[in-house]
Amino acid sequence: MKPMGHVHGIIEVVVEDLYDRYPELLERYGERGRQKCFEDNEHHFRYLETSYSLNNVTLFTDYALWLNGILNRHGMDNKHLIENFDAISRAIKGKLDKNTTEAYLYYLQEGKRALQQ
Repeated sequence: MKPMGHVHGIIEVVVEDLYDRYPELLERYGERGRQKCFEDNEHHFRYLETSYSLNNVTLFTDYALWLNGILNRHGMDNKHLIENFDAISRAIKGKLDKNTTEAYLYYLQEGKRALQQ
């Protein structure tokens, strides 16, 4: 797998944002849940990077729908993934180059749109 060092700090901000907004996550899932959230965000960024390199939004929206199905089976609803995508959108602004940021924001928006249908 591709190393994620270049977005490690962004992912830390995303996880902190989610746990600040939803303190019940720590109560419900504990520190193991926080680590799992970090790992999940590594996957989100891998799919964002791959979608960007292939210029293929469908790759990301298909990933979002697939992952949401898994999360639903574990008792989470669409809003959790949508909130995660929102946290990524907030965290990447000013952290990546303009073209990458614009593409990622578009992919995240389309992922959210797919989840809301």
